[in-house]
Amino acid sequence: MADEPDGATAYEPIPAPRTAPDEAGPADGRTNDAEATDTETTETTETEHDGTDEPEAGQERRWSLPSLLVLYAAVIAVAVAVVYHLGTVFLSIAPSNPISQHNATTVNAHVMPEFEQNWQLFAPNPLQQNIAVQARVQTLDPDGGRTESPWIDLTAQDVAAIRDNPFPSHVNQNLLRRAWDYYTAWHDQNEKSTGFGGPLSVEYLKRIGLQRIGRDWHGEPVIQIQFRSATTDVTGPTWTGAPATTAPSYRQLAWWPATDDDYRGLGVS
Repeated sequence: MADEPDGATAYEPIPAPRTAPDEAGPADGRTNDAEATDTETTETTETEHDGTDEPEAGQERRWSLPSLLVLYAAVIAVAVAVVYHLGTVFLSIAPSNPISQHNATTVNAHVMPEFEQNWQLFAPNPLQQNIAVQARVQTLDPDGGRTESPWIDLTAQDVAAIRDNPFPSHVNQNLLRRAWDYYTAWHDQNEKSTGFGGPLSVEYLKRIGLQRIGRDWHGEPVIQIQFRSATTDVTGPTWTGAPATTAPSYRQLAWWPATDDDYRGLGVS
């Protein structure tokens, strides 16, 4: 080997710059096939376990045809019921007109199926009288003689049934009272019917009385029934100076015959 010049040093290669482990790749620049294979296997396994039941992106869940038909039918039925209810209520409170008069039966059947609705408790004229409905019957004895029972206070029976009762019956509160109001609305002071509701109001009131009293009185069959009302004015507060009213005024009806047809459907043996 030849001698090197004085002051010269041996040539040494410059090392390549060192990089972070996660940024460094293989020294020869080639992809690590083992690592790539492991990564693809892991992603495939996660996809099989987590995404098999999920719909593809952008795809919406759709209703079946039977479900849609049921849903549309329910919506239409509810809409029709709401429109019908609002329409009948409007016609019931609107001023009389050809439409309400032509459909009066349908409107009343929906708005007032059992009892009439009114505002007498609040306005314009609050109730200022206590009205008691009383009845008595006439019976036939074996010898052909007729006997009259004393007056029976039917209203007092209803009051006794609802007094001290936290959940009183709506029937006990209104059935008899509304029957009497219905009768007086369709009869004048001479007890003559003023319209088509007159005969029905008589039958209605008579059947209520016969159901309360029954087919016989003290063992003798009932052949007639009579009603009357006892009206007492409600006394105002003492500071008004209004006089107290203690004696009731009476409205007495005629005797009505009681037949087997009048007991039909009443459940009275």
